[in-house]
Amino acid sequence: MGVFHMAGTLISKAMYPTDTGLVAKMQTAQLNLTPRLTMLKAWIGFNATHSSGVIFLGLINFFLAWRYFETIRHDAVFAILTLSAVLFYVVIARIYWFRGVFLLLLVALLIFVVGAILMIADN
Repeated sequence: MGVFHMAGTLISKAMYPTDTGLVAKMQTAQLNLTPRLTMLKAWIGFNATHSSGVIFLGLINFFLAWRYFETIRHDAVFAILTLSAVLFYVVIARIYWFRGVFLLLLVALLIFVVGAILMIADN
């Protein structure tokens, strides 16, 4: 999902508003933080960094499970941090995003929960 989100932000216009007038306004609307930052630049930056965080979370989990499973299976901290991050995404998706993303994230959370339960049961 992170890769699709990144592509929709940086390659296509999928993550842009459909209202071209709004996009034009975002190009000139400055943030209070600094006049050099427009809302459109902030929008692109927020979406790109959000995507990279999702990609990183998935890749780091895959890598650690692949290379260091015996180490992480005996330490609940990593599982708790991962579950917390995915749960946060699920809550945000439920409140702010659309149903498809919420359901995909809910499935991901359930898979992580099952994995954590299996690791605990195996210890």
